[in-house]
Amino acid sequence: MGATVVAVCTSGEHTFSKPVRDGITLLAGLGVEGDAHLGVTVKHRSRVAQDPTQPNLRQVHLIHEELFAEVAEAGFTVAPGQLGENITTAGIDLLALPEGALLHIGDDAVVEITGLRNPCLQIDQFQGGLLKQVVGRAADGALIRKAGIMGVVRVGGEVRPGDRIRAVLPEGEHRPLERV
Repeated sequence: MGATVVAVCTSGEHTFSKPVRDGITLLAGLGVEGDAHLGVTVKHRSRVAQDPTQPNLRQVHLIHEELFAEVAEAGFTVAPGQLGENITTAGIDLLALPEGALLHIGDDAVVEITGLRNPCLQIDQFQGGLLKQVVGRAADGALIRKAGIMGVVRVGGEVRPGDRIRAVLPEGEHRPLERV
């Protein structure tokens, strides 16, 4: 079947969860039209407090639907948009993508992957104990962040549920994703 968009979400307010929409518009260099995180510079409140001139590497938040099935095994119910993502995907291992990978979504949109979402305490405020499910440890003790990836919009376009996703990996040595 291949990689697809399961759901798209946006909120003009700084809310933790985002309502599911019929479609969203990605704007090159800015992010998701109408979303609180739209812009060239950071919009995440804690990042703005540190330095409001930082580039916005978190214009688009993507989460793999497979995470919802994983946390369901531990008794949690999570639906698209509830963890604040803009695009819920299926059939693509987002966490395995390297920095700089390009996701071609739908007919026109292209999102460049910048890094991992850093899960925060708001996840436990949403559902107590859920944070432990989206953060783990590798055998070597390294932290594993599973709450999705972040990207910037390189080419704008409409994105709707059912759209195909095609990943193009960068040339050269692949850099694993770090938190952004």
